[in-house]
Amino acid sequence: MKNIFPKLQAIIAAVLFGISAPLAKFLLGNIEPVLLAALLYLGCGFGLLFLRLIQKFAIKQIAKEANLALKDLPWLTGAILAGGVAAPIILMISLNNTPAATASLLLNFEGAATTVIAAVAFKEALGKRVWAAVALITCASIILTWDINGAWGFSIGAVGVIAACAFWGMDNNFTRNISAKDPVAIVIVKGIAAGTVSLIIALFLGNSIPGLKIVLASLILGFFSYGISIIMFIFAMRSLGAARTSAFFGSAPFIGTIISLLLFRERPEVNLILSLPVMIVGTVFILWEDHVHVHKHERLEHAHRHTHDDNHHIHEHAHEYDGEKNKEHTHWHIHEELEHEHPHTPDIHHRHLH
Repeated sequence: MKNIFPKLQAIIAAVLFGISAPLAKFLLGNIEPVLLAALLYLGCGFGLLFLRLIQKFAIKQIAKEANLALKDLPWLTGAILAGGVAAPIILMISLNNTPAATASLLLNFEGAATTVIAAVAFKEALGKRVWAAVALITCASIILTWDINGAWGFSIGAVGVIAACAFWGMDNNFTRNISAKDPVAIVIVKGIAAGTVSLIIALFLGNSIPGLKIVLASLILGFFSYGISIIMFIFAMRSLGAARTSAFFGSAPFIGTIISLLLFRERPEVNLILSLPVMIVGTVFILWEDHVHVHKHERLEHAHRHTHDDNHHIHEHAHEYDGEKNKEHTHWHIHEELEHEHPHTPDIHHRHLH
């Protein structure tokens, strides 16, 4: 099983995000949805900002990540506008004109949208096994959220839900392109920016501010289910690419459903029983993927956290890290042209064409 650590990071991201839905149920009785979304994002951004300050002054030995640069701004701005602003606003407007059963099913297409955009727009390498895994996990999510007794209908609102999924797919791919940079800094900016916009919308709609306990609970939930989750998602994308990470993230609805059963002591419905095996098979496809071929690395210059024991960082520099191949450090470095063969995924060094 190759690259198990980034796969675990993707699963952790899904678990943390999956718990947000059932826990939010406890909050929604005391806070309006748009305001809750704002506090979740703000908890994500400001919580990580506080964590970064602690890291800076109290934990000085941690390996430093590469800083965001001016050339990263277009990708970061695109991610904020697409995933933090456009997608939620379009979804909120669309939900008013879309039956709940239809919306629940259509929201499962974020993973598929991410995969298609990654393959078509960014030329991410996807074999038959990956396409099959994405299809199976998407189908499993559809089965899980299928509401036979719910109201159905296809309208302009349904088109809006699909558009929101497309914007989140764009967000995932934009973030992939800066995943080598400091994930905490990325999420701080995304969280504070998106949370501020949502808060302005909530206040414009006349949402009332709830009690301090509800506000704090919302912020803490956002810190873990959005902040830490997105950081794990970015770390996973750094090694796996957007499509494979999103496939793992597709397990989030199952995690949320299982936690809901435990919290609310509900009986498992037939949807869960039917969809769970499909989801497991799709996940296994990704876990045991083995992609090997002779490939050529073009000359590349960039900065990111790395070690010298991975056969891709063979440069030298006159400082303390020479001779300590497994010690992580960050600096601007050059990859000379190289051709070799080994198992790999579309990580930051293997985004070559096939």
